[in-house]
Amino acid sequence: MTTATITTARQSSPSATPATPATGAVRLAHGDGWFTVCDRGLLTPGRGVAVLLPDGDQAAVFLDRSGRVHAVGNRDPFTGAYVLARGLLGSAGGRPFVASPLLKQRFDLVTGACLDDEGVSVPVFAVRVE
Repeated sequence: MTTATITTARQSSPSATPATPATGAVRLAHGDGWFTVCDRGLLTPGRGVAVLLPDGDQAAVFLDRSGRVHAVGNRDPFTGAYVLARGLLGSAGGRPFVASPLLKQRFDLVTGACLDDEGVSVPVFAVRVE
């Protein structure tokens, strides 16, 4: 397991992206390429896993209940703790989010924006399943 932070990659909006395949390697955009983090079959809907990337950064990877894979930085910007992979998934206005397990702020899984404080966000990683 690992966790990472990437600041520029973005995943397409859920409405524009079909559900990901049930099997295959989950890969995150990292640096100049793609980094394989796990097999899609190992992800559980509604739960996250922490991923350690080669540069020591951390990502939280989630499989939402509609079958889409998302990845955001694992660091909770309000506490500094690397815990977002342990957060609860939900949706607001049809947009998937993860709620931090510590102070419960919600972060949009597509944009990284905090739904409770518009001045705060977490990095988002582009994800693909091959």
